[in-house]
Amino acid sequence: MPRPRRKADAEPIDLLFHALGDPTRRRMVELLGTRPHAITALADHCDVTLTAVGQHIRVLEEAGVVTSSKLGRVRSCQLDPNGLAILQQWLTARRSTWESRLDALAVVLARSDNGEQ
Repeated sequence: MPRPRRKADAEPIDLLFHALGDPTRRRMVELLGTRPHAITALADHCDVTLTAVGQHIRVLEEAGVVTSSKLGRVRSCQLDPNGLAILQQWLTARRSTWESRLDALAVVLARSDNGEQ
């Protein structure tokens, strides 16, 4: 799936998958899940430049996963507790379909084990 050209063109779930599709951003989300971090701390933990962290944080903010604030000269980032709700809703909507398909498969397999057709 190509990256959305503009934020206005993208569905929220597309922005979220794009944001979480990068291993460095996933690492940042994991770190921010423990507590807020300054941009400099994220750069140190992820072994990337401050500029790169800023770009990654922007993508995560656009996806609604992270918020940031500036106090004095320090920009701090924190996980948005509601940011992953879109993912949970998306998965829930698809879970029942896959569960019913797997249940139907189990019935077919049970019949074939019993010699039924």
